[in-house]
Amino acid sequence: MARQVVVLGSTGSIGLSTLDVLRRHEGEYSCFGLSANTDIQGLFNQCKSFKPRYAVMADLSAAKELDVLLNADDLPTKLIASTQALEELAAHSEVDIVVSGIVGAAGLLPTLAAVQAGKTVLVANKEPLVMMGDEIVRQAKQYGAALLPVDSEHNAIFQCLPLNASAKDASCAELINKGVRKLLLTGSGGPFRGLPLEQFAQITPEKACAHPNWQMGKKISVDSATMMNKGLELIEACALFELPPDRIEIVVHPQSAIHSMVEYVDGSILAQMASPDMRVPIASALAWPARIDSGAEPLDLIKLARFDFEAPDFKRFPLLQLASDAAQSGGTVPTVLSAANEVAVDAFLAGRLAFTDISRVVDASLQVIEFSADRSLESVLAYDTKAREAATKSLHQLAA
Repeated sequence: MARQVVVLGSTGSIGLSTLDVLRRHEGEYSCFGLSANTDIQGLFNQCKSFKPRYAVMADLSAAKELDVLLNADDLPTKLIASTQALEELAAHSEVDIVVSGIVGAAGLLPTLAAVQAGKTVLVANKEPLVMMGDEIVRQAKQYGAALLPVDSEHNAIFQCLPLNASAKDASCAELINKGVRKLLLTGSGGPFRGLPLEQFAQITPEKACAHPNWQMGKKISVDSATMMNKGLELIEACALFELPPDRIEIVVHPQSAIHSMVEYVDGSILAQMASPDMRVPIASALAWPARIDSGAEPLDLIKLARFDFEAPDFKRFPLLQLASDAAQSGGTVPTVLSAANEVAVDAFLAGRLAFTDISRVVDASLQVIEFSADRSLESVLAYDTKAREAATKSLHQLAA
């Protein structure tokens, strides 16, 4: 019987890649539910192709338009229009796998719902693990959920760890003391790795979204350009693999061929390599511990010819320093960091903030919000709101 899959954020880049892999393995996987925020035509086309039992549209006005299209085509999909429906869909008793691909903090509650329902949860979005990753890992153990990383770097680390992890303990916490010295988290350095600093103030959203290796959504593309994504991934890795920040090293690797590495105490370093195609980690997580065809082009080592590595430049990328400090601080600091960054990136993409001011907004928010060690859901949501308010106030001050 085909495994029933829910794809949260199905019209985004992760969702599209996931559906491409599912299409290649129709007999093994079936789309139980899909969700989107406002992409009416995108979700409608997916409903026509995959005929899921449920579709969730978070935006109410968009949902009304989608409902007209679904009824006109007489499709069997039941449309639900609410954000709360995401949690119900993720926890549905017939669902086997939930792919959490919603961008931003909006993915937190449905991810938690899937974990608490004991699902196999493929985590692709960074923010839930940044906000309360240690608690999500704890609950995955409590409720018997399998938490599998889809982010290419964390998936690479997962693949390079010892092979005796069980599906119900995918965080690999028990493996960290089995000879692992540290994790090597690689990043391309983004499109501005070699750009002179004096030109950073002229960076436009179009330039920031033009990643040299990956095809991604706008928000994560900007995070890559500022290297905030690598900082968020550091925080995620601390939670997923239950390691302190000083045992995780960030390495700039411009070719994006080695997606991350694990260093062992005997001097061995195991690396996972593949073409920069998100279908690779998605297929790895969907089929784990088996392997299935992802549709990605094999990595051509002869054409690639070389691997380059360098240390990250914290002066060039101040957000990476702020994120590293947040990983050390813990508590609600990563939540504040992530929420303030969301506000700043949205403003940059809208043309209301300079590229170089993204880090200023985030730093200002971190300075004015008090520390709390409370990582409960209530606390995290409250601090998320505080951070957004502080970031918005900082935006107004910069504009003035």
